[in-house]
Amino acid sequence: MSSPDLTDAEREAVLGVLHTPVLSMGPRIAAFEEAMRAFTGAKHAIGVNSGTAGLHLCVRAAGVKPGDRVITTPFSFVASANVLLFEQAVPIFVDVDPRTGNIDPQRVAEVAAALAENGSESTRWLPRRGAGRRNGRLRAILAVDVFGQPADMDALRKVAVQYNLALIEDACEALGAQYKGRPAGMLGDYGVFAFYPNKQITTGEGGMIVTDDDEAAGFMRALRNQGRAPGDTWLQHTHLGYNYRLDEMSAALGEVQMQRLESLLKAREQVAGWYTERLCEIPGVEIPYIAEETTRMSWFVYVIRLQKGIDRERVAARLTEKGIPVRPYFLPIHLQPYMVERFGYREGDFPITEDLGARGLALPFSGKMDEGQVEQVCRALQSVL
Repeated sequence: MSSPDLTDAEREAVLGVLHTPVLSMGPRIAAFEEAMRAFTGAKHAIGVNSGTAGLHLCVRAAGVKPGDRVITTPFSFVASANVLLFEQAVPIFVDVDPRTGNIDPQRVAEVAAALAENGSESTRWLPRRGAGRRNGRLRAILAVDVFGQPADMDALRKVAVQYNLALIEDACEALGAQYKGRPAGMLGDYGVFAFYPNKQITTGEGGMIVTDDDEAAGFMRALRNQGRAPGDTWLQHTHLGYNYRLDEMSAALGEVQMQRLESLLKAREQVAGWYTERLCEIPGVEIPYIAEETTRMSWFVYVIRLQKGIDRERVAARLTEKGIPVRPYFLPIHLQPYMVERFGYREGDFPITEDLGARGLALPFSGKMDEGQVEQVCRALQSVL
């Protein structure tokens, strides 16, 4: 489905770390964080061992407590909802824009208003069962930049300010994207990037939190390092923390990848352009929609939507037979078995999310693909359709 873009420079950087005695919390994580600060303009960048870990620390920094409610999207990778469950909070799912797949700000405003009033209308937005049925405080909005396109964060910010909510931006798929000329990750109170091998840059596993909030940054730095606050000795722990550190080898890889970021983004843009040029001529295929507010798309994956009535599973099976790997993208979070069991969700609860989940198909995608490979995929898809 994808392939990391690595050179000898990355390999030499990792090997260089192995010639030192410092394999964790050394100069390479500091350099990687500095590169991310310089790129985003953030006051603070905090390296962690995964995007999920970064989101979890943001939830902690936002003050989310057991029973609290957090508005988020059901159209995402499960981590964006799981980090709320880690803190025994209740995800309040809100359906998405049918074009971008990002959370719908107008619906978010409606939900926030209903939950603030806490009247009979609020029950419409709550899970059918579980702790979410009891009274709980609305604490935050966790928005996701789906497939590398920023959510409509200005509109979400208005809701957050009106109801005194923290705004967390899951930019794990959107490093390098821009919203109205501003960098993804810097559009909320805290933002998180992720560096799995299929992302714009990779550290193997890893993530990065960015924020301008001094107090939150200090808190999250302590939490990632077993809860050690400034002044604590090695065996003193001011907070309940986690082992969420990013190791030096991964950070060295990330630092070099950041030096190449612009070329990596342009390579992915070129591959996406080849796909768009060919796929727009194939009946039954909807190409990705780019919103007006997105001044730069950062291509994480290339997801098409098949016209209603086309059997996606049959198409996927036929493409696999032809040697073309494809994946459904995303499967709705609220219909994952553990979510159904815990909260009582059913098919039909979030129809737009379910429609996108039923028709979305991720094609092979990376910046290392050449035009001939894109042509091969598109010809195979056209033949199967």
